[in-house]
Amino acid sequence: MDQRRLFRLLWLSIAAAVVTIALKTAAWLVTGSVGLLSDAAESVVNLVAAVVAMVALRWAVKPADEEHAYGHAKAEYFAAGVEGSLIVAAAITIAAAALPRLLDPQPLDDVGVGVAVSAGASVINLAVGLLLLRAGRRARSITLEADGRHLLTDVWTSAGVLAAVAAVALTGWNVLDPLVALAVAGNIVVTGVGLVRRSVGGLMDRGLEAPEQAEIAEALAVFEGDGVRFHALRTRQAGSRAFISVHVLVPGAWTVQRGHDLAEDVEAELRRRIPHATVFTHLEPAEDPRSFADTTLDR
Repeated sequence: MDQRRLFRLLWLSIAAAVVTIALKTAAWLVTGSVGLLSDAAESVVNLVAAVVAMVALRWAVKPADEEHAYGHAKAEYFAAGVEGSLIVAAAITIAAAALPRLLDPQPLDDVGVGVAVSAGASVINLAVGLLLLRAGRRARSITLEADGRHLLTDVWTSAGVLAAVAAVALTGWNVLDPLVALAVAGNIVVTGVGLVRRSVGGLMDRGLEAPEQAEIAEALAVFEGDGVRFHALRTRQAGSRAFISVHVLVPGAWTVQRGHDLAEDVEAELRRRIPHATVFTHLEPAEDPRSFADTTLDR
């Protein structure tokens, strides 16, 4: 995906956060609902997260240089980690605001107006969140995907809060307002923790996912036979980039040219199947015992 489009999408996320903060704050001021207050607080988190995502992506798209020969793509994991942490922080804020109201429920004012205004903000978040999520998956950008998930989490939060506010108006059970706010807080913690775990996995050089591992296995199987084997396969993901390294075992009698041609073909096939991958191969004679000394992981 074009970098300018990525940044336009992040600017759209920032604009959506500003608009929804204004709308949800207005809804809280009209109704006095602690649920709507916590919903507005989460939108403030959305704004901070979008700004963090913008800064991280500007680093991630920088080309490789002498100090960062493998590029800067891992900067995206920092943004995803921050977003996940902010989601968890938003859940704690919601719970802190809801608990006092749980002990001392309060009636709500002008519920119809508040619900309508907050619903409009949710529609904005839903549209922008789905757009960012789709774009993030296409571009393999964890930053955009995390931002999209954050906005969709906000939509679920708003849906729960609106349901509670409407139920309070219909039943007069004021305690429903803080109860649903607490339930929503627990639900969004799951999303936040998931983003943090994914961020940590990327920073720790986690291997590629199972579908990509299967593609690699199929690609290597094409070349196996006639004395050709593979071992010491290692993979890692760094933002939108993937890295694959593998040792190629060939008969010792082969010429350097023949071995080199095979290695080039293997690398080309792996890149064809996984276009975002950087591939490293190491040629070894199959008869040499030293070829098998580095097949295990460093432990």
